[in-house]
Amino acid sequence: MRRYPAGSYFQTHSPAGKRITVMGLGLNGGGEEAVRFFLKRGAFVTATDLKSEAELAKTVRALKDDPALDAARLRFALGGHELADFADADAVIKNPAVKYEGNRFLAAARTVESDLSTFLALSASPIIAVSGSKGKSTTASAIHYGLCRAGFTAFLGGNITVSPLSFLEQTTVRTPVVLELSSWQLADLAGRGILRPRVAVITPIMRDHQNWYGSMKSYVADKKVIYAGQDASAWTICAARDLWGDEFAAETPARALRYGAVPLPAGSFGAWLEPDGTGMIRLPDMREPAVAVGALLIPGRHNRLNVLNAALALAALGVPPEMCRTVFAEWRGIRHRLEYFREWQPAPGCAVRFYNDTTATVPEAAAAAVQAFCKPVHLIAGGTDKSLDFAPLADALKTTGAAFPVILICLLAGSGTDKLIPLLDERGVAYEGPYDSLEGLLRALKTRLLRRFSAARQNGETDAQEIVVFSPGATSFGMFQNEFDRGERFKKAVAEIFQEH
Repeated sequence: MRRYPAGSYFQTHSPAGKRITVMGLGLNGGGEEAVRFFLKRGAFVTATDLKSEAELAKTVRALKDDPALDAARLRFALGGHELADFADADAVIKNPAVKYEGNRFLAAARTVESDLSTFLALSASPIIAVSGSKGKSTTASAIHYGLCRAGFTAFLGGNITVSPLSFLEQTTVRTPVVLELSSWQLADLAGRGILRPRVAVITPIMRDHQNWYGSMKSYVADKKVIYAGQDASAWTICAARDLWGDEFAAETPARALRYGAVPLPAGSFGAWLEPDGTGMIRLPDMREPAVAVGALLIPGRHNRLNVLNAALALAALGVPPEMCRTVFAEWRGIRHRLEYFREWQPAPGCAVRFYNDTTATVPEAAAAAVQAFCKPVHLIAGGTDKSLDFAPLADALKTTGAAFPVILICLLAGSGTDKLIPLLDERGVAYEGPYDSLEGLLRALKTRLLRRFSAARQNGETDAQEIVVFSPGATSFGMFQNEFDRGERFKKAVAEIFQEH
């Protein structure tokens, strides 16, 4: 792991008049917001990306057409990088998806920062940081929702595709900021000592990004940056009865709270799910455990655990558990995470509900989605491999022993799908595909669904309800720009192909 010098360049240097290179303009707002931020503060900005101007047309147009920006101080260097743009810059703002190791452009830079290091250097807000392998976005979004409903003026940013630079000027010591942090974003903060979260939440750790890291040890090492700057007044929330959770709890300088899907050992503090799904919390200052999560609108036991972690974070900040229970009973979840977005009714008494779970980019997440509805579903899965083991998903799709067997499995083509298919064959699991396009897959699925409804009517059924879940269990590159593009294209294709009759 690379360790950066302590602090941030922008703790002691104003951006005004400085030459800033933004490396990685991208399509999700991070690079664009960095360009805006530094232009508005009087810097001379070079925006550089390996993608061409045509590929980044939407972002480039948004910057060029903004009358609030001084275009004379903005230069684009797209379709490749120029070494001088890095060597001559006062500071380079690095995209987290760019590896530092072996990168000759970053090696030439005088100072390397990120949008997060810049934000943390300049904002006085109390930070609630969330990382992990699965459930980060749901947990972070639920914490933000709960804070707002509890009366705080709170902000949400980070890996959830909102750069915190976009709301920096609105933050104060009284405005908590929830940051969802990927392992790459945490790596960009290693050694700086500027991430000091009041509460750090580490969701379950699973094998992920092994095509980038090559080992779980190096992957987890980046996760540990989340609590490295904490002190004894802060809280670290991590899994109970878990190898990594035990390691985090032993290492953190903060007070550890544990969470689990089953009751915690007597005398320990944290949160757990009862067999009926009720979420309980026990903190050191509480005489008895309290119910913090009851009825929820979002499906799945894994989501109950995500919401429970959010409630635990809020309770650590002083929000009463009974308020958490009331607030989260009304929360509808977030886009791209088991997101219900459409119902198709091809005939009276027949309906299909579609769910978009495109951010399920690891096999375990897709396996959880399959069991989230307490009834059999139709699953759309598959995509690009990132050196992960697909056995957990293949095991979840076995008909024998499954609580709710999948009705139909449709696979999208990709290197991850190529690894999944032999595992399905070994387990005798039937599937259709792989399909080379989302549209082709959905048309085939529509034909199968119409046949099922026809058979149901012939059997005298008057209420045929089906669920289709798009939960890939793999990453999106090749067929899509990223997982968010994948989710939006899925929703658009469903709207076009599954027209109301």
